[in-house]
Amino acid sequence: MTSIPLTRAQVREVDRIAVEELGIPGVVLMENAGRGAAQIILHEASEGGLVSIVCGCGNNGGDGFVIARHLANAGQRVAVFLACDPSKLSGDAATNYHIVSRMGIDFIPFETEDRIHAGRVRLHESEIIVDAILGTGFSGQIRAPLDAAISAINSAAGVDVIAIDVPSGLDCDSGAPSNPTVKAQRTITFVAPKQGFGIGGAPEFVGRLHVVGIGTPPALIRRVRQQIK
Repeated sequence: MTSIPLTRAQVREVDRIAVEELGIPGVVLMENAGRGAAQIILHEASEGGLVSIVCGCGNNGGDGFVIARHLANAGQRVAVFLACDPSKLSGDAATNYHIVSRMGIDFIPFETEDRIHAGRVRLHESEIIVDAILGTGFSGQIRAPLDAAISAINSAAGVDVIAIDVPSGLDCDSGAPSNPTVKAQRTITFVAPKQGFGIGGAPEFVGRLHVVGIGTPPALIRRVRQQIK
């Protein structure tokens, strides 16, 4: 865990070395990330308040499933808004989806514009919305129907929004927002801040930043910085 920013390429290399050279399973890295994020969210949530987690298809969604499990285990009210077809989940994200889907947690389909429209009222009943849709791999423009999911998050008046790793729609290297981009009050990012967080108008989407470790040693991060500039 460090305060010196990382680029997208450096983040990928940290993950690759951790898995391939150190032998840390990806599912363990995801578990560490989600557990650390859940601890921060628990401090922000009130007893009985609803925490809604909007999960995408990739590893960012996988982090969201881990967060949901830890929050539920701690007695927090949790709902998962699934912004993808669960059949498209794979790898570590699928593993954590299958675990949390058997826990009795509320799952709300959120993967089509009709379902997003139908679920918006329930989403807006939340005390906290957790954005776990898109992570550091995103660049370019948000496509439908994820644009509707992000707009639903941003239109939740008076609800605290916490982004996981990167606000969905924000390019982690350039800091450029897409249309739309999640506007978070807090961002819980992993390993280190991302290069784009301090560029241009990015801070207004990132909000207050928290950095959570995922179990990778500091020497690995220093090595990656020297290898990839």
